[in-house]
Amino acid sequence: MTDAPHLAPLTPPGSPAAPLRLALRLQDAEATARLARHLAPQLRAGDVLLLQGPIGAGKTHFARSLIQSLLAAEDRTEDVPSPTFTLVQTYLAAGLEIWHADLYRLTSPAEAGELGLEEAFSEALCLIEWPDRLGSLAPANALTLAFAPEPDGDGRRLTLTAADPRWHAILAMEPPMTEAPRDAAAFIAAAGWGDAARSRLAGDASNRKYDRLIRAGGGRAVLMDADPAKGEDVAPFLAIDRALLLRGLTAPDVLAEDRAQGFLLLEDLGDDLFARVLARDPAQETTLYAAATDVLTHLHGSPLPSGLRAYDAALMGKMAALALDWYLPGVTGTHTDSAGFADLVAALKNTLAPGDPVMALRDYHAENLLWLPGRSGIARVGLLDFQDAMAGPRAYDLVSMLQDARRDVPEAVEAEMVARYCAQNRLDPGRFSAEYAFCGAQRNLRILGVFARLSMHYGKPQYVDLIPRVWGLLQRDLAHPELAELQAAVASTLPAPDAAALQRIKEQAGCHPLR
Repeated sequence: MTDAPHLAPLTPPGSPAAPLRLALRLQDAEATARLARHLAPQLRAGDVLLLQGPIGAGKTHFARSLIQSLLAAEDRTEDVPSPTFTLVQTYLAAGLEIWHADLYRLTSPAEAGELGLEEAFSEALCLIEWPDRLGSLAPANALTLAFAPEPDGDGRRLTLTAADPRWHAILAMEPPMTEAPRDAAAFIAAAGWGDAARSRLAGDASNRKYDRLIRAGGGRAVLMDADPAKGEDVAPFLAIDRALLLRGLTAPDVLAEDRAQGFLLLEDLGDDLFARVLARDPAQETTLYAAATDVLTHLHGSPLPSGLRAYDAALMGKMAALALDWYLPGVTGTHTDSAGFADLVAALKNTLAPGDPVMALRDYHAENLLWLPGRSGIARVGLLDFQDAMAGPRAYDLVSMLQDARRDVPEAVEAEMVARYCAQNRLDPGRFSAEYAFCGAQRNLRILGVFARLSMHYGKPQYVDLIPRVWGLLQRDLAHPELAELQAAVASTLPAPDAAALQRIKEQAGCHPLR
């Protein structure tokens, strides 16, 4: 953890009514998040924060950290996406309406007025990126935060200015920005595992890290390290884990937890991921996938946990548009225009209205499923990486498993498992095939964007090698007669990933800020 940044006035206030101008050096993204968490509880309806700075300067990270802090105060978690294309995202926390706006794509203050911002400025907490688009609509009582990257390193210079005396009480003093360092060893010791040997386990595409703990006497556990400063939160994992256990499914027991620091000590379910078992013994393919299909039937026959966010057609369309945000510019070097974006999302929304929602784990595939043959029935399948579960279409997790982005599932096995699921749940195979194809197309479009982003922003070009498989699965899904409109929208918008296209994405590894 870095030392507390120093908050130094560039222009001394002189009197409570004088304009305030302060300079702050933020050493890293964590320091930006700490500042947001410091400000969050002091804000109220009618406060407006104008976030200035170039792309990648930290505006969205600051806004996301502030909103997540307000939600966490109510023990809530919620996605806080960039409003680049939606222009405005709204939230409600502790009775406070929050507007997060990105005005980059606007061309005049009149367009900003059409978004309803003038009314929101008086009734909500507003976080406005690219506020220069507001022109004279910018409220005089706003706090302006101007972010600028430092020439070297990951640091940022932040200048805060305000004319309203209200901000003096909040900003004219050094904030308590030093937080206690995260101490995994102390957490492990407090949980009674201080004598255990630690070794690193393979991580995933997130910022979470995992260590295996082995006691001299043979006891084993897994440490999940989910640093809140990197955008991680263990609360969703804990909630879904308990919901799965209550439904008789095999998820890891939680042995100890420290939500504030982002540490969990979990039951160790072993190393026999489906992907590893099948690499050793492909003859078990049908057995394993049948067991995992049975788990979905059991899960979908259980009541939905309360509080699950809806993974509905609108959100699915937005998530699929990651292909436009990352894959398309990675291949062509340009973004699609707003019309192309709207056409693709509209096609997704109009393709199918999914039926009654079920609990969708949303990452249900061979590298998140463990084979536990010593147990019986549905307990033989161990579940991992389920913290992003939502209330979504019943076909979604079946598609995740059978149209795996990381390994080829034989089409005969896929067809057999779809038939098995339909028979178990008394579904009409013809009607279910449309939902299955829709979920597959949506998911594969999203994954195209996710894999391109993992390379272009996070510097993980190995994910680009998986894109051809995802593209092939997408084409299979789009061939369904019910997806003709979506097929036409994709064909007119997204180029195929030939060798040159994949190389262009790899060449941009780690070079793009989050949008």
